[in-house]
Amino acid sequence: MQRRGAGLGWPRRQQQQPPPPAVGPRAAAMAPPSGGVPPGLGGRAACALLLFCYLNVVPSLGRQTSLTTSVTPKAEQSTAYKDFIYFTVVEGNVRNVSEVSVEYLCSQPCVVNLEAVVSSEFRSSIPVYKKRWKNEKHLHTSRTQIVHVRFPSIMVYRDDYFIRHSISVSAVILRAWITHRYSGGDLNVKWEDNLLHAVAKNYTLLKTVPPFERPFKDHQVCLEWNMDYIWNLRANKIPQCPLESGHLHIQMHLVKGEDLAVKTKFTMPLKEWFRLDLSFNGGQVAACTPHESPASSLITLSVAVKSGSQDIRHSEFVIVVATSLGQDLKSYHNQTISFREDFYYNDTAGYFIIGGSRYVTGIEGFFGPLKYYRLHTLHPAQILNPLLEKQLADRIKLYYERCAEVQEIVSVYMSTVQQGGGRPEACDLRNSYLDLKLRYGRPSTCRAFPWEQELKDRHPSLFQTLVEMGLLTVPRNQNESVLEVGGRIFEKAVKRLSSVDGLHQISSVVPFLMDSSCCGYHKASYYLAVFYETGLSVPQDQLQGMLYSLVGGQGSERLSSMNLGYKHYQGVDNYPLDWELSYAYYSNIATKTPLDQHTLQGDQAYVETIRLKDEETLKVQTKEDGDVFMWLKHEATRGNAAAQQRLAQMLFWGQQGVAKNPEAAIEWYAKGALETEDPALIYDYAIVLFKGQGVKKNRRLALELMKKAASKGLHQAVNGLGWYYHKFKKNYAKAAKYWLKAEEMGNPDASYNLGVLHLDGIFPGIPERNQTLAGEYFHKAAQGGHIEGTLWCSLYYITGNLETFPRDPEKAVVWAKHVAEKNGYLGHIIRKGLNAYLEGSWHEALLYYVLAAETGIEVSQTNLAHICEERPDLARRYLSVNCVWRYYNFSVFQIGAPSFAYLKMGDLYYYGHQNQSQDLELSVQMYAQAALDGDSQGFFNLALLIEEGAIIPHHILDFLEIDPTIHSNNISILQELYERCWSQSSEESFSPCSLAWLYLHLRLIWGAVLHSALIYFLGTFLLSVLIAWTVQYFQSVSASGSRPTPARASSDPTAPSTSPAVTPAADASAQDQPTVTNNTEP
Repeated sequence: MQRRGAGLGWPRRQQQQPPPPAVGPRAAAMAPPSGGVPPGLGGRAACALLLFCYLNVVPSLGRQTSLTTSVTPKAEQSTAYKDFIYFTVVEGNVRNVSEVSVEYLCSQPCVVNLEAVVSSEFRSSIPVYKKRWKNEKHLHTSRTQIVHVRFPSIMVYRDDYFIRHSISVSAVILRAWITHRYSGGDLNVKWEDNLLHAVAKNYTLLKTVPPFERPFKDHQVCLEWNMDYIWNLRANKIPQCPLESGHLHIQMHLVKGEDLAVKTKFTMPLKEWFRLDLSFNGGQVAACTPHESPASSLITLSVAVKSGSQDIRHSEFVIVVATSLGQDLKSYHNQTISFREDFYYNDTAGYFIIGGSRYVTGIEGFFGPLKYYRLHTLHPAQILNPLLEKQLADRIKLYYERCAEVQEIVSVYMSTVQQGGGRPEACDLRNSYLDLKLRYGRPSTCRAFPWEQELKDRHPSLFQTLVEMGLLTVPRNQNESVLEVGGRIFEKAVKRLSSVDGLHQISSVVPFLMDSSCCGYHKASYYLAVFYETGLSVPQDQLQGMLYSLVGGQGSERLSSMNLGYKHYQGVDNYPLDWELSYAYYSNIATKTPLDQHTLQGDQAYVETIRLKDEETLKVQTKEDGDVFMWLKHEATRGNAAAQQRLAQMLFWGQQGVAKNPEAAIEWYAKGALETEDPALIYDYAIVLFKGQGVKKNRRLALELMKKAASKGLHQAVNGLGWYYHKFKKNYAKAAKYWLKAEEMGNPDASYNLGVLHLDGIFPGIPERNQTLAGEYFHKAAQGGHIEGTLWCSLYYITGNLETFPRDPEKAVVWAKHVAEKNGYLGHIIRKGLNAYLEGSWHEALLYYVLAAETGIEVSQTNLAHICEERPDLARRYLSVNCVWRYYNFSVFQIGAPSFAYLKMGDLYYYGHQNQSQDLELSVQMYAQAALDGDSQGFFNLALLIEEGAIIPHHILDFLEIDPTIHSNNISILQELYERCWSQSSEESFSPCSLAWLYLHLRLIWGAVLHSALIYFLGTFLLSVLIAWTVQYFQSVSASGSRPTPARASSDPTAPSTSPAVTPAADASAQDQPTVTNNTEP
């Protein structure tokens, strides 16, 4: 973490990210399904690698890490004065003359000492400045002394004609202490002895400037013209050191703040696997590290030691260093290093770092698994190197061989061009026609370049790009020229990818991205990593994707580092589950995030949580010519304070689809602050006046506006006043007063600033450092969304050096991940994907959402899955992975995943999806999580599963807070689920939950009626009546059929003899025939 001073917030944002939640039961209960992750995989970027053993002590940015300091309440503070000293450096960098403000208090006649100590590559602890003065009269009173510390010119200026050998400084420590005159402190006492009798001391680190980034010194001397000309020819040239082997550097940081360092006599060759064994005082402690370094000569190892009750004292401290080289790890060199100082060594506390630390730059390379053995060492045959087993080492070697060739081609081309050898005028005669051709024709190159046809055939895209791109006219060093060529190649590739059929162009763009990656432009490395890992228009190749992800992470490319951090955090895609390594990647980007936000430069945009399923949010997305923006601009012009504030926020941070434009935003801040009485606008404008962001600094007006906003009760302005008195007036008592007031009002910046006061030991009335209290304030600030406070909390969790922050690597990753995902470069990718989606450019939207989703940010994962649902044809055609399954599955293992993602995964587990068979247990788990998040559909789906005969496990019922002892049967559980579903439903009219609840109760009532005694009585009575009626009916029918009917005598004498009447056949048949209709039989 770079920032240590008290903080003042930037202009407020409309959309605040929620604070990082604690790792809860979801992360523990919903672990990823096992399978597919081999143990022990891991190419690792050494510049970001941190391996921490369990520890109790960690240095705090060069200052001593003290134990918990008791804090006396104000009512109980005594009147005794205690000596203290602290200082403020006006400029944090090493300058020729640095102004230092020293504030101290002496309870007895004392001597105040100030010293600057420098460490370089060859020497350490070199004093370059010393000053001391007496204080005998002003006792029990805080005094302030301004000291101008002058550093040697060879430390602060570049080489020139007079300064021939400037030194590269690795660390500059400025320390001050107080000694009492009658307790061993005197002006005549040696500095080393004086420090031993110090009653109060403090120190800080100054930021060093690399030799070739320093300014030239104005010597006020004129050189002869020939010497001046010769000097100017090589003034801006930066010599390039050849790659060579380097020494092993071992540094020990003691708990009292002292540092000891040694360097081995033997050197380590480049590009070789090696094993490092360290043993302390004969007890073997081995760090087994398969490693290949492609471009560095320094190996850094830091070990902290701590005193304790179980420590063993040694009269002579000995370190034995043993190294082995090659893939078979043959013995290379051994060395024994002895220290005359006494040590209290405890290997059960402290931390162990390999690959660099916060103070010493590490090497560039790839690490295999690192293990710490306390009591024994391993035979070389027992050491596993997964980079070799996975053939990743061979691919790394081939990558660097190809890149060496590409860089040589670019370097030769640029060198020839800058010297004029590659320009047309160097090959042809000059005339007017050629001048016109040079200005308006296609650029051409001289055919005199020393390249063979075979080389051109191997790199056709590179030669094509070099011919087509414009020539660089500004002389640059080799690395800058190669990097700029890589950037231009990347821009050309991205332009093709942004076309209507961009996904179809990926296979032809890959060679250009490879060349760009070899030139050191690692945005291209991340694109390649995603293409190969997801099979986006290229054959899926996990190892090739891992290679480019590692290469990008080694170059500290933000998206590549986040991708590596996420994969190691979840243990997916054949990356081993490794929270320490994940933290290293995430913390690297998290530290850069606030710096990126403050620069307001580059391709950055504010990271907004916008879901493609949220139609209302999508409607308010706009551009500078959009209806929403034009309406806000109209209202702001009329003096609407709310419109002015929202318009300024959109322009300052680049929100809602509006391009970032700080200058235009400041105009609206100024207009609103000077024309309205809105405290928020007044505060925002005061900030930009203080910091001079896009406007000339005006401290007087800024303070006036800040006081005006604070008088209106704005807690941000109250915190701003504290920042003003801390930074400009050095009045820490007044600063603390305002910060305590703002902290009571709920301002997270104030909580962080109070933590800084306690961490630095400058809180008024409490001159000693209190890490515990500082950690509590940092945690409170982090809960309010403060970035720097969150970074401190993540550091405390990974180290575990505070009792209030027990070591928890998983929680450390969560907090660092939360900050890293606010990075503006990630926001730029997300915004491009959202704009493409709103414009209907499906190819571009899919491309950028895939790039964002692979970094591990949840909102992009769910949005990508939604796009694949909308356009399944596009996903099937261009993606080798199962898009919907992969990204919904990734999202549900994130903290804060939306409920619809759990519902979707529940459906996929219930119905089965492609290669995934049906799994009712996981389906129930997903629905239960959606229900726990307050989604009524989750309760409804669980109830339907019970209706179908599924059994809900008891741990799921406990998860939903349903007591199995009270709800002992499925009917009772169904009632509870439907009631919760109804209560969680947002529909005003009848919802499916309410109808299901009503239907369930109707069934229960009907079942109760059918099983009652009254039903049995009524049924028996009705059955008896029915039987009696039936018997009576049949008896009457049979009786009427057996009685004969007598013939009646005819009065007609001519009538025939008596016979029964017979109906004519025709009539009979007509009467008996049934009626036929057109209706079909049911």
